[in-house]
Amino acid sequence: MSGRIHSFAPVIDGEAALLVLGSMPGAQSLQLGQYYGNPRNYFWRVLYGLSGDTPDESYEARLDYARRKGVALWDVIGSCERPGSLDANIREAVPNDLPELVRNYPNLRCFAFNGGKSFDTFRRHYGRDPAFSAVELIQLPSTSPIPTAAMRTLEDRLAAWRVIAPYLKQTES
Repeated sequence: MSGRIHSFAPVIDGEAALLVLGSMPGAQSLQLGQYYGNPRNYFWRVLYGLSGDTPDESYEARLDYARRKGVALWDVIGSCERPGSLDANIREAVPNDLPELVRNYPNLRCFAFNGGKSFDTFRRHYGRDPAFSAVELIQLPSTSPIPTAAMRTLEDRLAAWRVIAPYLKQTES
């Protein structure tokens, strides 16, 4: 996939306290029209694993689970040029309107950035924008299936992502 690509609409409701922000969906996710659609991506296993649960098979059930947990999903980048799926190949990034999202969803209390690219892009475009003064910003390691020196397994990622647990609603699975 090359040329200009666009992220998905946010998955959010008025109860969401936590917004997980990726950079831009990978090629497989874009083809499927699903956040974290690559089955090798750790995101859904991490989100469910934080509560000791096993991911549902269907995408709709996964989205419903995220909503019940008070988790919203979106991307920092609204559109960009990128051949393939690697964040390093992103060019001409145009951000999503995150200040407007915060105005429309005042219950948001935390942005969890899924990887360095999403966090760096947010900082570049929004810096110290006062729209985010009541929002905690947490940079987390990517749930990408590509291993790093520090993030090789699901357990590594779960340990790092536990910092968002206080923002998750306690629900029955």
